[in-house]
Amino acid sequence: MKLLDFRSDTLTQPTLHMREHMANAEVGDAFYDEDPSVEALQSRVAELFGHEAALFVPSGTMSNQIALQLHCRPGDGVFCAPDVHILRAESGAMTAISGLQPVIPHVLDQFMPCTDSMNDLFVAEGSLVAPPTKLLALENTHLFSGGRIHPWKHLAHLSDWCRNKGVAAHLDGARIWHAHLETGISLHNYGTLFDSISVCFSKGLGAPVGSCLISSREKIRHAKLLRKRLGGSMRQCGILAAGASWALEHHLHSLKEDHSKAKQLAAWLKALYPEADIPMPETNIVLMKFHSPSLAVIESLKTNHSVLFSALNPRTLRAVCHRDIHQSDLDLLTRRIDSH
Repeated sequence: MKLLDFRSDTLTQPTLHMREHMANAEVGDAFYDEDPSVEALQSRVAELFGHEAALFVPSGTMSNQIALQLHCRPGDGVFCAPDVHILRAESGAMTAISGLQPVIPHVLDQFMPCTDSMNDLFVAEGSLVAPPTKLLALENTHLFSGGRIHPWKHLAHLSDWCRNKGVAAHLDGARIWHAHLETGISLHNYGTLFDSISVCFSKGLGAPVGSCLISSREKIRHAKLLRKRLGGSMRQCGILAAGASWALEHHLHSLKEDHSKAKQLAAWLKALYPEADIPMPETNIVLMKFHSPSLAVIESLKTNHSVLFSALNPRTLRAVCHRDIHQSDLDLLTRRIDSH
């Protein structure tokens, strides 16, 4: 029985055509801004989001951490929900590298920061007691809630709040592509709401590596220094940028298929585990929430159904649909509802 790996959409493999495109990429020294493949990718991504410039970096974590340092100084406060990736899944880099203090407002619907709470927690520059609030960091789609999409009206409300308070707004848009396709809201419109945006090519888009940080020309000029400081400057990395460009050009619109796969998988899991809370996914991530620790379910799914899941915590399991989970294999899986 074929093993289906739902642990993450980072498991996607570069296609043969992508590999050929990468092998034939025109390259130069990216440190000197002389790699044409990198320059083309950066220009294209900045244009998509309506910003002046973008910077190609090895990972989304590096992109997010550079953004934090663009907008903040050590000791500043950053508004973020309690389980955004930048806080929960980047190995403590916000504090260890950037010296920033997370400030956790109340959230609406489990993941959306509440501006009433932000008003109560906001600290202006000059306080001798509390860290001044300099940034709001959001994530769309939101991983730990199961790929939830921030409603446009609430995003716009948060953006207006930031501008009125003089607080910068950063979007971890590792999966913004999914939100864009599901809602029909343009990438350009999303770009109008934020001072910086991080996007990823190595998840559902299927490139082997790489993210871009998007912002103003001035901010990106400073970001190059921060990238160098973090060890992220690369040389003939047009080979990697070519993979990202290929993915953006050829794989973007197929992401919507992963949303349909996730709904199909969720329905199968509901029948298999009626005791679990399995919300119908908005995008490509399925969560299974149990009332008691259920890590043994991962082994049961692997043994009995040849599928691999991951755990967000002892009670919550995750499955992520991606381009390397083929529809025919998923159809075959979901026709079987066996005893577990």
